[in-house]
Amino acid sequence: MSTRAVDATGVAHEKVGTGARIVSLVPSITELLFALGLDRQIVGRTGFCVHPRDKVRNVPKVGGTKAVNVEAVRALQPTHLIVNIDENERDTVEQLRTFVPHVVVTHPQTPHDNLSLYALLGAIFGREREASNLADQLEARLHEAATRAFRPQNVLYLIWREPWMTVARDTYISAMLRLVNWQTLPDVQGGTAGAARYPSFEFAGANRAPWLADVERILLSTEPYRFTQAHCEALQRDPRMGGKRIELIDGEMVSWYGARAIEGIAYLMQRAAAA
Repeated sequence: MSTRAVDATGVAHEKVGTGARIVSLVPSITELLFALGLDRQIVGRTGFCVHPRDKVRNVPKVGGTKAVNVEAVRALQPTHLIVNIDENERDTVEQLRTFVPHVVVTHPQTPHDNLSLYALLGAIFGREREASNLADQLEARLHEAATRAFRPQNVLYLIWREPWMTVARDTYISAMLRLVNWQTLPDVQGGTAGAARYPSFEFAGANRAPWLADVERILLSTEPYRFTQAHCEALQRDPRMGGKRIELIDGEMVSWYGARAIEGIAYLMQRAAAA
């Protein structure tokens, strides 16, 4: 009897052998596929799939996470396409579905969801042992974070400027930050009526966000917008930011799920302990 694994949309996938040809449209999952030992079966990736650097350079690019080169994917003749609900455009995925036999949809929303992500890909591609090893490492990190006391802080996590954009509390990023007792503002859930998962706001003017007064720490993420130290210094010079700690944070460590979450939790614990 075949082993089947169920993805984020409820689709069951059968276990495949070494003949699988995988195209990944999700940077963090490309890294996870390599961590599972699937090097020889990864035949395509996006230009944003940059880890592990020494291995992805040998894998052909098929465009970006949203601007996918459909014909480039077709030419690679994949048996499996790995996508994500937040990162990839639904219309593009449906177009690719017409010629890719198996489309595996992912949607981790909390650090704990990585456990089921490991299990899903491990079961489909016959890497159960490697998936179990990653799960053990992640559970150890989660346990360590849960048993340590971190000072509570209200934080603003910036992902974009012009307009300024941040994260709602039902995002993976916000859930990662909660592991170290950092609560993101504004206190909104993106799944509620009229609310966005990545809301925009204003620092100044008539529409200045009122909840900014409660922010203690402003974190400028290095992705998807490439915030730099110069952006931090500009905000630090703004008199309206008085009393707030403003700093860069590694966006990959906070927003990349998959294998990176193990290192990401350790990174956050170190940052919170130094606060």
